[in-house]
Amino acid sequence: MRNIWTVARKELSSYFHSPIAYIILTVFAVISGYFFVSILSLFVRQSLMAAQYAEMGQSVHMNVNEMVIRPLLMNVSVISLFLVPMITMRLFAEEKKTGTIELLMTSPLTDLQIILGKFFAALLLYAILLGITFLHALLLFHYGNPDWKPLAVGYLGMLLLGGCFMAWGLMISTLTRNQLVAGLLTFGLFLMLWVIPWVNDYSSGVSGQVASYLGITTHLENFAKGVLDLRDAVYYLSVIGLGLFLTARSVESVRWRA
Repeated sequence: MRNIWTVARKELSSYFHSPIAYIILTVFAVISGYFFVSILSLFVRQSLMAAQYAEMGQSVHMNVNEMVIRPLLMNVSVISLFLVPMITMRLFAEEKKTGTIELLMTSPLTDLQIILGKFFAALLLYAILLGITFLHALLLFHYGNPDWKPLAVGYLGMLLLGGCFMAWGLMISTLTRNQLVAGLLTFGLFLMLWVIPWVNDYSSGVSGQVASYLGITTHLENFAKGVLDLRDAVYYLSVIGLGLFLTARSVESVRWRA
């Protein structure tokens, strides 16, 4: 475990010794902040209208979790689709480009320790991104009364989604020494997993059901609603496990060549 943490700390440090982390954090903070302000403004306007309806004897139910937190998390997942490839593209590609991959492969570290160290470093950076949106949630708790349990489930779903992105981005980074190529391939894969449920719109058969299940955002919707479904958790953990397994096989071939 100590070796895994050593690798993770080195990778996380390298993020913040380059402009990558600061650019990602700034872009994420600006875009997520814009979405939060827009969603909150809409909620405030709807609340004012609901108050007017209440004066006329009509009851309108307003739920902060459903009308603010849930759309915010779904929008954050869209932002992640574009930014996560910037996190994962350098993990192995840079090692290959700079020639340090041979040193890494001949070190006393095992393949699993290297992979998990890099995986957790990327996931920690992603968790820091989510921490920015948590500041938005704290404002809601200060001025409103949202339910914390659906919020916790939603963030759990976002972490699992991030784990899927990191595992497969890590795997793609082992395939090339060009960071730009790794980033584009990662984005292409994520986009395919994002849009594949659309097949269900024009195919109601088995193919549509399979496509809907494979869609990475299909399982996020329940988490965003605050519903903890074991099937969704198993899906994400399986995708993460498969991504790390394929990464291990790819790294094993790199070690053999080194």
